[in-house]
Amino acid sequence: MLDVTPLQNAVDAFADRLRSLPQSTLGRGAAAEALALARELADRAQRIESPQREPYVLPDAGMFAVGDQLAVAGHDLAEALRNASAAPAGELAEAVGKVRETAGRW
Repeated sequence: MLDVTPLQNAVDAFADRLRSLPQSTLGRGAAAEALALARELADRAQRIESPQREPYVLPDAGMFAVGDQLAVAGHDLAEALRNASAAPAGELAEAVGKVRETAGRW
């Protein structure tokens, strides 16, 4: 079983940071970038779990919900990777890197 702890930790840390950011920072782009990242993570999870169907797009629930959306999408991807019989090579490392890169900007 794949150890997905690095992804869960990175997602949780960034989600916590997003939840504590002021509205002005969220509005300057942090929320939009985090939503784009959450959508990417959700897309990846859905493609692993159900490769035969087109993934649904994560809706925009507003700037104050983006931390929660990121946490849910990240944990969904972690579970998909953990339970996959053959997860795409490098998927975990790539996702962790993407979360850390985006978090580093905010």
